[in-house]
Amino acid sequence: MMKHLKILFLLVMFVTSCKINYTFSGASYTADTQTFSVSYFQNQSTLINPSLSNVFTEALKDRINAQTKLKLVQQNGDIQYEGEITNYQVMPQSIQGNQTAALNRLSVTVHVKFINTKTPTSSFDRSFTQFSDYESSKSLSSVEDELIKDIVDKLTQDIFNASLVNW
Repeated sequence: MMKHLKILFLLVMFVTSCKINYTFSGASYTADTQTFSVSYFQNQSTLINPSLSNVFTEALKDRINAQTKLKLVQQNGDIQYEGEITNYQVMPQSIQGNQTAALNRLSVTVHVKFINTKTPTSSFDRSFTQFSDYESSKSLSSVEDELIKDIVDKLTQDIFNASLVNW
């Protein structure tokens, strides 16, 4: 009987000491994680879209804010995102019979340093790349805003998954 009580006591202590918050988005983080911060992501690529840094930074804040209960702070959050946009390029994709591209691809690479002060082992420093294709008959400037919205949505989802969903 005493042995069973010891086991039950240890089990209860283990379960109550390792609290993890889960959200409907699939995010998980320790119960003592309350805040997050996102530093401004400078565009360091050779080809620069003037609005991309701001669009990406704000979209990352919005994604985390919408899918977690964490509070956004200016700096030094319990979890922190910082980095830079390292690549922004257009490349031809599907080549037609007359040696011209039927599709062009806009791709964006973002280098992210994720710091989890509560669970340091889940921190990482890596790059994420996403792209969107468009018909070569259209100019980049005519579709760029739509492409960026699509790419940024994919990038922020990838970063969210890698940092808080742990897929």
